[in-house]
Order: sequence, then C-alpha cells, then structure tokens
Amino acid sequence: MSAITMHILTLDFMKIKNGTPFLVLLMLSSCLIGGEKGWVNLFNGKDLSGWENPYDWGEASVVDGMIELVGNKKFFLSSKKEYTNFEFTAEVKLPKGKANSGFLFRSQRKPNGQMFGYQAEVDGAERRWSGGLYDEGRRGWIQPIKPVDDPRNAKTWTEEKRNALKRNDWNKYRIKCVGEKLQVWVNGINTLDISDDLDSRGYIGLQHHGEKGQVYRFRNIKIKELK
Repeated sequence: MSAITMHILTLDFMKIKNGTPFLVLLMLSSCLIGGEKGWVNLFNGKDLSGWENPYDWGEASVVDGMIELVGNKKFFLSSKKEYTNFEFTAEVKLPKGKANSGFLFRSQRKPNGQMFGYQAEVDGAERRWSGGLYDEGRRGWIQPIKPVDDPRNAKTWTEEKRNALKRNDWNKYRIKCVGEKLQVWVNGINTLDISDDLDSRGYIGLQHHGEKGQVYRFRNIKIKELK
C-alpha cells in the first residue's frame, strides 16, 4: 500500500464515528494501490487448470511450481480460452543440448487439434533468433527472415536482439497485442514491433519441439486483457 493511500485512510478513520463507510474506504484504497491491477495468473503453480493438450501425444505436468513438457514429437500445451488484445508474460527455460521452443499467441486450431499461427520464438540455436516472429504451420519466418545471412536481417535483427536470450537460464517473455500491432520483449529487450492483420484472436500455446528426452519448463505465466 502506498504512503498516499495510508495517509488518506488515516484521515478518513479519524473522521469516521461508526463502521458504515468502511467498504467505501476499502474500495478507494484498492483503486489507489494499482500495480498488478488487471493481471490474471494463467498458471496457478499447482495444476493445469485452464490448460489442455489438444494433441494425441506429448505430456504436460506440474513439478515444483513449474509446467514441464516432454514428448517425442512437437506439440503445444494450449490455453482453453482465446484472447484478442492483451499483454502476456511468462518465463521459459530451455533444456541443454539441441532445443527450440516458443509461445504461440492468437493461435488457431485445426479440427484434429493441431495448432498454428503467431509464435514468439525461443531459439536455442547459434543463429539466436529468440524473440523473433515465426508463423507456425503457415508462412514460416516473418522476422527475421531466412536465410540467416539475408542482408535485410542486418537492419532488423541487431546484436542486442541476438543476445537477449540467456541460453541456460530462465528467460522472461512479454508479448503485447493491440489490434494489428504485435510486440515482443525478451528479458526486457524489445525484439519485435510490427503490424500484421492475419489473426485478431486465438489461443496461447507453450511449445515442446519434439526432442526425445528433453524437458521444457515454464513458470510465472500471466495475462492482462486490454480494451
């Protein structure tokens, strides 16, 4: 609670002779506190409430307050709810060795459950394209673009962006979608800021890339829906 809020509450309590205005004061203090207002935990740290695996393969479990994904084929753990305009944050840790992951957002589903659409890349390879935009199951790389040495990447994909990911540590992703504007941050570094109008609404997805025996971990998953 802020010092301003405490001062207001102290003054009001001095004026109040009975308890009838107490609810009003609580509402006032709640409005002044701010901070985390509007944010909702998409993962409660205990179970997979609000999530589902639409694939016939892959396993998801909760271990020590983290979501762990294992599988022998690529799959996504999907939110049950679709989102339109929002700000999303989560932390991901790649396994050692060959690994690749990502966060689907505003993603779609085929009748067989397969997911496709916008993906904020979590790239464990030497090219270091984490925070780039990949259109899963559709157009492929949007930014950066293949091949790696395409001269256009020199302007859009700076060394700061390439070094945003901490390969063997936890990494915080932030994704913001408002209308056609799509933005991504990796550990506070803005890696993507473009406009694309292909999808305006869809699911959130956590990716396991399909490497046998690899465990992908996620935690602190939150979302704030925007008007």
